[in-house]
Parts: sequence; C-alpha cells; structure tokens
Amino acid sequence: MASSDNLRDVPETGNFWSLFRLSAILALMAGVVVAAGLAQQAPSPQSQGATIQGTVVDLAHHRIADASVMLEQNGRSGVVQTKTDSNGGFVFLALGSGTYRVSSEKSGLHSLPSDALVLSAGEQRHVDLVLEAPPIGHEGARAASSAGSMEFSDQPNFTVAGVTDWTAAGGHGSDAGLRTSEDLTREAIVLKPAASGPNASAPGAGAPSESARRLRAALAKEPGSFDANHQLGEFYLREGKYSEAVPLLKVADRIDPANQDNEYDLALACQGIGDFSQAREHAQKLLAQENNADLHRLLGNLDEELGDSLAAVAEDEKAVRLDPTEENYFQWGSELLLHRAVHPAAEVFENGAKAHPKSARMLAGLGAALFASGQYDEAAQRVCDASDLNPADPAPYIFLGKIEMAAPLPLACVEPKLARFVQQQPENGFANYYYAMAIWKSEKSTENPQLLKQVEGLLIQAVTIDPSFDEAYLQLGILASDSGDFGKAAGFFEKAIAINPQSSAAHYRLGGAYARMGETAKSKQEFQLYAGLDKQEAAAIERQRREIKQFLIVLKTPQPSPSTN
Repeated sequence: MASSDNLRDVPETGNFWSLFRLSAILALMAGVVVAAGLAQQAPSPQSQGATIQGTVVDLAHHRIADASVMLEQNGRSGVVQTKTDSNGGFVFLALGSGTYRVSSEKSGLHSLPSDALVLSAGEQRHVDLVLEAPPIGHEGARAASSAGSMEFSDQPNFTVAGVTDWTAAGGHGSDAGLRTSEDLTREAIVLKPAASGPNASAPGAGAPSESARRLRAALAKEPGSFDANHQLGEFYLREGKYSEAVPLLKVADRIDPANQDNEYDLALACQGIGDFSQAREHAQKLLAQENNADLHRLLGNLDEELGDSLAAVAEDEKAVRLDPTEENYFQWGSELLLHRAVHPAAEVFENGAKAHPKSARMLAGLGAALFASGQYDEAAQRVCDASDLNPADPAPYIFLGKIEMAAPLPLACVEPKLARFVQQQPENGFANYYYAMAIWKSEKSTENPQLLKQVEGLLIQAVTIDPSFDEAYLQLGILASDSGDFGKAAGFFEKAIAINPQSSAAHYRLGGAYARMGETAKSKQEFQLYAGLDKQEAAAIERQRREIKQFLIVLKTPQPSPSTN
C-alpha cells in the first residue's frame, strides 16, 4: 500500500470543486429532528450464499483472538455473532443478498462499524476491523507506529440518522441573511490550506514539457513496461490531465493489478474525468486491503458525487477517527455544513480548530456554521481570529465583510480587521468595498458628512480598481440617493445594470430614482424588470435549495439552544 505521504502527494479532485458549482443552502435547524433508529435483522442462511470474512486487530496491528464479531443486515432486526479464531480471523457463511455491516468488541474495546457491504449471491468480501478504546479514538494502526501521532478524543455529540428534502425552513433574520449564509457555505467548503502547493513536489515540477518528453520516450521504448505506463500516467494525473492519465494507468493496472500506488492513482484519475463509480470501485478495492484515512476521505468525496450523502458523511467521520488531520476534519465539517446540519458542523469545526489552532479555514468554516445558526457575534469573532492567523490572506476579510453586511447590527471586531485589510492591500477592490460598507453601517445614524465622504471615496476606489464591480456601483447609487442627488444615483445604478443586467436590486433602485426625477415611464419599466427578475431569482434559489438533501440529526445528549439575534 502506498504510504500516507505518497497518497497525499497527489491532489484530490471532484467533491470540493463540484460543490463549488452548487448554490448550497444553510437553513437554521430550529430544533432537533429526532429520527428513529433503523431496525436491523439477522440474515436467513441460504445454502448458496455470500461470504464475509476478515480479521480483528488492535491499533498496533496485532491480531485479536476470541473477539466478538457482530453482523447486522439493513432492514432486519437481530444480530448474528461469532468469535475470532487464534489468528484473529472470522467468517460468516451462506448469507443472503443484502446490505450488511460488521463490528467487533472485546474487553471494553470496540471497532467502528464497517462500511456498508452490498452482497449478492456467491459474492465474497474481506473486512478488517480495528479495536480501539471509547470514548477516545485513534488515528489507526499505520499512524500508531509513527512519531508525533495525534489522537481523536472529541467524540461527536450527534448522529446523522437520515436525509430529507428541504422544506422551506427559514433561517435567522432576513432573506438577505439566509442568502448570505448560503454564500458563506459555498465559499467555506472550497477553502484551501494556507500552504497547499499540491504540485510543488510533483515529478518534473519546474520543467513539465521536458519531463513529459522523457516519460513518453521511455514508454515508446518499452510499451509493455509497468513503470513506463505508471510514471507517465502519474505525471498526467499531477498535471490535471486526467483523460490522458486514465488509459496509461489502466494499462499499468492490467500489467500489475496488485500495485496499490497505481490503483490509488487510477481512482483519482477516474474521479478527475467524472467516472465516479469506477473511482469508487478502485478505492473500495484498496480499502479492503488496508483501513486508510485517505481512502475514506476519497470515498466521502465520491459518495457525495454519486448522491449518497449519508455514506459520504460516514466516510468523512471514519477518516477523522483514523487520522484527525486538518484536511480530514475540514472535509467532515464541510459535508455537514453543506447538508444544513448546522450545529453538528459547528461542533466538528470547533473540535478541528482545537486540534489545529493554526488553521484559518477551520475557523472560517466554524464562522459560517455559527452565522447560519444566528450567532452573528460569535461567528464574526471566529473569522476575525482566522484573519489574524494569516493577515495577508484576503478570504477571511471577505467573509467578515459579508457577515457584517448581513448581520442586523454592527459587529465589534469587524471594522478594525477590514481597516487592516485595506491598509495592507489598498489595491484590492474588495478591501475598499467591504471597509466602506462597515464604516457606513457603524455610523449610519450620525449622517456624518466626513464619514460619508470617506465611504464614497472607498467605493470609488473599488470601482477604479475593478470597473466591473457592479455591487460597488450599486452602493454608490444608494449613497447618492440618500443624499438626494437622484440624477447622480441613476447614473451609478445604470452602470451597475450595464455590468450585471440580472441585478434585481439595481433595477429596483433605478426605478425609484427615475420616479423621484419624474421619469414615470422609465420608472415603470424598471419596476417591471425588477418584478420579473425577482420572481426568476426566487424560483432559481428555491430549486437550487431543494437540490441539497438535509441531514436528520439525533443528538446523543441535550444541547443548549443557540443564542438568537
């Protein structure tokens, strides 16, 4: 099996970037949805049935004799139980077709339930189970032998019991607040680690053309060589040329089907071309040979792509239990956040931030979850903390700007951080825009002319830096309208519409400005455009929200309700 370092050298693709294309919704979970546990029954033996066999080991990979092994079948009650032999082996014979899970225990130690095993008549499956001590998990047998290993000690206070369609459940505050929550979710789940550089150590990183020529020449010389096919296929994989990588890796797989490095690369390449079923097949084949956190995380990505969100979140949790890295914590929290499990997502991000206190994206994810639950001050504080970890990174500041604009009241820590943003990056249009909006919001009641002049100057700087910044033109129009200069306001609104004709807010505001200028026909036309766009936008948002299934959560212990604003 490839080492965990080798596995992480190759960038994963698919789940986060495909999620970026979704307009995900985070509706407030106003209460706990309690779902009944699924009844499980023992399979009835059949003379010509399927077989599940495997081993039970401890965290050091020592085989455990006389451990209890339990077999459950989905949709039936009852448990079939056996014991491991002197070599830690077990077997269940003559099983009927169906979906099974296997778990083990001995002397207070327990394993996680296995992945769901979908069996047909005559099929044979192998499962390895790792015993560990509750409530403290461990990162797994491989990491147990490595120096500086971490432990996963924060057991989740929830269980994901099922999924349901979105039911128009409301969020905290206005519709603008809900849409901001959705926007924060989309942006949070694609955040990358501060020092990613996935291709920095890739073969030929500095001279890809020369490396490609050398590898192609080696393949032309020995077309039947495993190494020649694998190395060129891996090169294309690292370059993101998935359609070129897949045929080469498949040839290498036919030459040496036991090579697990190639199998893993092939899984990633299949994921890259969108063949998620094939990718999952290769990943599951590897997982049957070694219980590995990287594989569970990859399977979580693939399950989400294939529409099995319950399986995805289960894989993400297993990845964290085996190896509580920043990447694994973040993916688990993001999966919960995407499916509107707001409180569980906050819990996972909170524990992830404890384990990885230097992770800005963990704090940003936590901020997005807290904002979705209406805890605006707490959300802002966490993202303010994220901005302090890497003050040059613009992402936390942009989160802060959006949170500040949507929150009902000014948030204490935000304005100073945005001031730092514009001071450090004066040529960043977003820095000027969000600092302007924070100042304007905090001082709106005073109508201080000097302050309004500062706001206008920052907004003008934003559109000077980025002439396509329609939102900044919109706010300039609102500022001019508030001062009674409707002709100037109309000019700004017209610029915003020229950049973004689908901006319903700009059409509405322009209609109001025309009305105040006595341009009745133009005003009527703009209001009609606004009404049509607003209706289309509402329908599109409703449709997009319903595309995301919402997790049903069962809490293990009572949890206090979040504060609301």
